[in-house]
Amino acid sequence: METLLIAVGALVLYLIAYHTYGKWLARKIFKLDPDALVPSVALNDDKDYVPTKKSIIFGHHFTSIAGTGPIVGPAVAVIWGWVPALLWVLFGSIFIGAVHDFGALVVSMRNRGQTVGDIAGRVLTKRTRLLFLLILFMALTIVLAIFGLVIAAVFKQYPASIFPCLVQIPLAVFIGVYLHRRGMDILVPSLIALVAMYVTVYFGNVGFLGAFNSALAGWSVMTWVVVLLVYSYIASVLPVWTLLQPRDYINSLQLLSALALVVIGLIVAGMIGGAPVAGGAERPPLELAAPAFRFAPEGAPMIFPFLFITIACGAISGFHCLVSSGTSSKQIKCETDAQFVGYGSMLTEGFLAVLVILACVAGLGLGIAGADGNVALGTAAYELRYSSWGGANSLGAKVGAFVEGSANFLKALGVSPGFAISLMGVFVASFAATTLDTACRLQRYVVQELASTFVKRDEKPQSWNPFYWLTNKHGATIFAVMVAAFIAAMPGGEGKPAGTGGLLLWPLFGATNQLLAGIAFLVVTFWMWRRKLPVWFIAIPTVFMLILPGVAMTIQIFSGENSFLASGNWLLVFIGLSTLALQFWMIAEALIAWPRAKGVLETPLEPLAVPEYSPDGGRSC
Repeated sequence: METLLIAVGALVLYLIAYHTYGKWLARKIFKLDPDALVPSVALNDDKDYVPTKKSIIFGHHFTSIAGTGPIVGPAVAVIWGWVPALLWVLFGSIFIGAVHDFGALVVSMRNRGQTVGDIAGRVLTKRTRLLFLLILFMALTIVLAIFGLVIAAVFKQYPASIFPCLVQIPLAVFIGVYLHRRGMDILVPSLIALVAMYVTVYFGNVGFLGAFNSALAGWSVMTWVVVLLVYSYIASVLPVWTLLQPRDYINSLQLLSALALVVIGLIVAGMIGGAPVAGGAERPPLELAAPAFRFAPEGAPMIFPFLFITIACGAISGFHCLVSSGTSSKQIKCETDAQFVGYGSMLTEGFLAVLVILACVAGLGLGIAGADGNVALGTAAYELRYSSWGGANSLGAKVGAFVEGSANFLKALGVSPGFAISLMGVFVASFAATTLDTACRLQRYVVQELASTFVKRDEKPQSWNPFYWLTNKHGATIFAVMVAAFIAAMPGGEGKPAGTGGLLLWPLFGATNQLLAGIAFLVVTFWMWRRKLPVWFIAIPTVFMLILPGVAMTIQIFSGENSFLASGNWLLVFIGLSTLALQFWMIAEALIAWPRAKGVLETPLEPLAVPEYSPDGGRSC
């Protein structure tokens, strides 16, 4: 019952936060205006800038920000106990993460859909634009390299998830093209596609589908990475309505319906217990199998500051500012939709992270099979996955703890074990895939913006300047996927195969991601400071997210026998030091500019052919 009360309490808290703090930000701070002429309308090109219903953008935004981050982060962090993880997710998402996402979205909308990197060059100093874009490039390179490997690992671990994830692509293209031509609502065809997906999940282990999934699961990791990056290239250069929007909307329905099933299963398990582990056995009670606090697990780093970078997505994630300012701000057709998309999506992700925590600390306790084939229950099941940091920190353990725990909630509903595991496998793979294709599109924008720095306005196509070709969407995307493929293909060491070295970058993901959040906060803070808007509510999160990840990354590089320096991992040392250097430089630029910035507006953008605000600008709201 305690587990059930935590889930219900978290949901109520998020609803209250949305209708109080979120509404205060929307009305009193950002002053969202339904009559504002938004970028999607002013710059509508039917490719990147496309006015879109808020329900569809919510689907794209939520599935893009909620990759495997809110799953693997909390699934590891509960090794320090469930209370610290839960508190950071709840209050971090409400007061830091949702403010970060919402702020980046609004500031980008007020700057014609520019990314936070471009905006930094105007609201701070010109040099910070290049600094920010370089940090974005490194962060997105890590995301592209790692998430391709993560999806490949999930496919090999849960073969039944392969076909359902692949069949989403042609279904999404058909729906996107059909609806764009007919102008019909997307809900009904997306529900049909969702049912078709679930049918393929159900039959994923038998007959033709079972043989198909088994054959593709036999592909090497690098084969999958290449296939996924080719798909990401295609998704990046196509108009958003062709593949990205409909696929993300279908995925959002699949993910939200799976979350609903997990919640219903949690309620049933809380009321009458989980599924019997054997015929005729009693239903095991749903109890918290993990300790509330566990400050010194075997081999684990210090809880402070590493809890706050282990759980990134789910509490706050710098990657989200890229989605807010890179794609979502170009699609919102009514400025007042920003609260639902920016603030609401982050709270939904926070609730997902709460469910992940409960699946790992209570769902596992309903029964998992040990290496000897016997079923472990309660605390014994938790210890089976979290006896040491080394075991809990592996990719298989991260994904497996959530999949097994959440599948136990579904089994409490009478769902067969095979279908429950397969459904959760699809859940994880779908999240990762939507993040991958969105990250590729965002990296394309970043490469184009970086390249434009070195290209003159009157540069011709036949110019000798190699940067010119990177301002083209095809050239930029090809460059992005090639760099990601090169890093993903690195061997993990002597005698290890290609594809194992890319995962060495995983320790950098958390700290780099959180540093990016701090820098994005800095840009939003300066934008508000120049307009004499209140900044007290954002100043504390800004300082917190600049200092804490920097400390964590410094410890990772220099401190202890497991540090990057001590282990001789010079790639991680180089990337880590480069990121810290760029961050310190940007903070120095900000400190110098701060006293002169209050009330002084940045250089305005060149005027459009239409006014920024128009009486009929909000006609689509």
